[in-house]
Amino acid sequence: MKTAAYHNLGCKVNSYEMDAMLQALRQNGYKIVPFEEKADVYIVNTCTVTNIADRKSRQMLHKAKKTNPEGIVVAVGCYVQSDTQAVEADEAVDLLIGNNRKKDLVQILENYFDGIEQESVIDINHTSEYEEMKLGATQEHTRAYIKIQDGCNQFCTYCMIPYARGRVRSRQKADVLEEIKGLVTAGYKEFVLTGIHISSYGNGSLLELIQAIDDINGVERIRLGSLEPRIVTKEFADRLSKLKHICPHFHLSLQSGCESVLKRMNRHYTPDEYQKGVNYLRTAFDHPAITTDVIVGFPGETDEEFEQTVQFVKRIDFYETHIFKYSKRKGTKAAAMPNQVPESVKSQRSMVLQEIEERASKAFREDYIGKNVEVLLEEQKEIKGTQYIIGHTKEYVKAAAAVTGVNGSILENEIVQGTVTGFLEADILLLQI
Repeated sequence: MKTAAYHNLGCKVNSYEMDAMLQALRQNGYKIVPFEEKADVYIVNTCTVTNIADRKSRQMLHKAKKTNPEGIVVAVGCYVQSDTQAVEADEAVDLLIGNNRKKDLVQILENYFDGIEQESVIDINHTSEYEEMKLGATQEHTRAYIKIQDGCNQFCTYCMIPYARGRVRSRQKADVLEEIKGLVTAGYKEFVLTGIHISSYGNGSLLELIQAIDDINGVERIRLGSLEPRIVTKEFADRLSKLKHICPHFHLSLQSGCESVLKRMNRHYTPDEYQKGVNYLRTAFDHPAITTDVIVGFPGETDEEFEQTVQFVKRIDFYETHIFKYSKRKGTKAAAMPNQVPESVKSQRSMVLQEIEERASKAFREDYIGKNVEVLLEEQKEIKGTQYIIGHTKEYVKAAAAVTGVNGSILENEIVQGTVTGFLEADILLLQI
């Protein structure tokens, strides 16, 4: 029996694909061992969204080779795709596999072990068809991420992902539904639709797919990955709100609250259009959680432009804001733009938004005190000497109940009702069941 170790970097799509690769390895007789242990094969599922992601990918490849110099180190995914020459020249790497060949991992490995000459396993131009992978289980036990599409046609000026992932390909609706039905049978209750740009889902509309999932017996929750702001029309929000299992937790990627910066980023909406989408969701749902991403220090961003973002973030009043300092990516249009912002300015601007985020997030959670909420219980954990069982509300707010308070009768992967009595920690509500 060969042993395999893995390390996954990056997004939820990478996590889904890592789960599928691990499933294939297990089905073909590989034993999965911790990454820190000696293994026959090391799989590093790389990321290239920032320079830091590239560096972490390299670090993990080198760590694998150092742990077992005789082991086969396999670099997989976006960093491989975006900087193939650099990865090929890295002496720590034995085998490279592009994004579109992850489903063939086992066969590629067996060919490698057998000394069989194989054609390139990196397609620079990518395929025009969706590369089907199917999960029967995931690394999580209550929540399953479901990949519904790959690729992106947006070409934001700061982003490498269209080059690493290729153009938009959508998964067949029937394949998505079949996978979810299998996971429901395996006990999963919550499903998160994910992809590189799920708003571009094209085999029927995204809304039609969500409605079909909502009708599957045993699906208790449907959560959506990042949405393009302009997809959120009044009709979209209204139809979503009528579904039985949709979670009122929406991630609308912003990046900047300044129209001139959005244009330089090649983002296809204005702040006003973004705010309309948020208003539609807040009209259709009671107290929805709206989360977002913001990039600070984009090339040419002036103090006045940043202040517009600050005021916009305050006005929208997000539940959570993920703040990123602009990372210069070789090969993107933004990398060649004039007036690159100094790192010290990026850091200062990041701190300004972080303070706003912390206040808004705390206020959103405080609104639950004294209210009855529904929580999907996920794991037990000891906090301050007491055993708690922790889960999330539909809005993806973390909540915990003391195990002693439920007499040990409530287990993981159950959906329960309880009253929020206060805070266990800054980001965890205390629940009385």
